[in-house]
Amino acid sequence: MIQNWSIRSRAHQCALSGRSFVEGEVFHTAIYFDPETGGYLRRDVGLDAWKEELAERTPVAYWRTTYSPQIVEQRPEVTSKESAMALLQRFVEEDEPQTEDARYILALMLERKRILSPTATKETEQGRMMFYENKKTGEVFMIRDPELRLDELAQMQDEVAMLLGFGGPAAEAAKAAGMKFGPDGKLVKTDTAEAAPDAPASEKPEEAVPESDPAELQEATAAEEEPPVEEESPRA
Repeated sequence: MIQNWSIRSRAHQCALSGRSFVEGEVFHTAIYFDPETGGYLRRDVGLDAWKEELAERTPVAYWRTTYSPQIVEQRPEVTSKESAMALLQRFVEEDEPQTEDARYILALMLERKRILSPTATKETEQGRMMFYENKKTGEVFMIRDPELRLDELAQMQDEVAMLLGFGGPAAEAAKAAGMKFGPDGKLVKTDTAEAAPDAPASEKPEEAVPESDPAELQEATAAEEEPPVEEESPRA
């Protein structure tokens, strides 16, 4: 069953009282499970009505946030950060099981870039759910922690980097230069062991050439440089 792991809208008024928020006002964002749809819904509630809200219903998770009216801006040139956000939005909307690990990596990347802000965590039957909010748009993402091992985490970072266009020939060129693309698309130096791997065990080391005696080496060199002596033809 596909669930709405992304809740886009940020309300402009209190869900309980109907009072409009003013810029800079702090209010509560609450996430509730909707038994009718099997998904989740969001309610933004003013601080003055929060106690009444809790008396009427129990949220899955909630946090404080600051209201700012959403400003429609001209879309700038596409960058790696925007590509990461677009990729996360698509994966969340599609909700395919095979992209769950990538969603987690993308959310961590966007958190590091201060585009997404972690707001709450919740232990559920499906595992540990992490709630992120887009600081600019108010969009909320619910990401399940896949509890990746270190080796799985490194592999998934490489896969996400490839999805964002930091792979292919560029990755090969970076590898040849002793560098690699990080999950944020930036070049970083690899370890010496990665940059210059040991020779395969099947390759035998070259046999050591025995050192020649200096005198013998000098004589051999002189013999090579001395021109051949022409034999005189016998006289008749």
